[in-house]
Amino acid sequence: MGRIMADNGSVSYFEILAPRAWTAPAVFNSPHSGKQYPADLLRMTRLSPAALRKSEDCYIDELFMSCVDHGAPLLRALVPRAYIDLNREAYEFDPRMFACELPGYMNTSSPRVAGGLGTIPRLVAEGEEIYRERLNLTDALSRVETIYRPYHRTLNALLDEVLHNIGTVLLLDCHSMPSNATSFVSPPHQASVDVVIGDRYEASCPAEITSFVEDLLRAQGLRVVRNKPYAGGFITQNYGSPTLGRNALQIEINRSLYMDEQRFEKTADFRPLQVALGGTIKTLLETLVEFANPQKQAAE
Repeated sequence: MGRIMADNGSVSYFEILAPRAWTAPAVFNSPHSGKQYPADLLRMTRLSPAALRKSEDCYIDELFMSCVDHGAPLLRALVPRAYIDLNREAYEFDPRMFACELPGYMNTSSPRVAGGLGTIPRLVAEGEEIYRERLNLTDALSRVETIYRPYHRTLNALLDEVLHNIGTVLLLDCHSMPSNATSFVSPPHQASVDVVIGDRYEASCPAEITSFVEDLLRAQGLRVVRNKPYAGGFITQNYGSPTLGRNALQIEINRSLYMDEQRFEKTADFRPLQVALGGTIKTLLETLVEFANPQKQAAE
């Protein structure tokens, strides 16, 4: 397994875990599992380190890391979501966070901004304010230029490489969710949902691929629902284009399956879940080429 780092000489922003041979028509992505908290964030925040971690997709990169053994790369963020959210548009900026007026090209009115969860988040996942005072816009823009844009250029290049070599590509965008996130989805008196698959209601991925992934997960004993409450975020929407051979799925794993949500520690169930997901990934990647875009094949 190879590692390709992106950094500024002192802080690493993200890395690619690369297989020895890129044989599978897939790219795995973990944009919210970063846990290297920059010094400037720690200086400016009003929260404890533990409170900041409430937005982390803890250990999700590790749960899906076996993809590398089966011929697919994993791109993972190293800086945390509380610093910059890579699953947003580049400029979903919250006017409440800045003393100056924001440029007109910025998206200041998206539902995510309204909820305090823009590109530069105002809140951690449980609604606590991150910063003691308003931010400098120049500093915020620097995060976009030095972290966000290189990350997305890298993700796009990975997808293009697989698409060029194989003719189709599936992006698996990997996330975690709080154990109470699907309480309104689960039927009364029944166990909570383990996994939510998002395909933007088939806009980012053909139904047959989504159904195949869903069946593989259920075969591992996992309780799976589709698109509720997570249909897929910016990455799924932006990179999923089935007519061009680019398919994208978002996968949300219930944190209670593998970790103590209060202590941010793995439980004894982590390894069995990792093995179960590994089996799913292996079968998926061995079978995925059969779902190659027929339009692409016909064109060739």
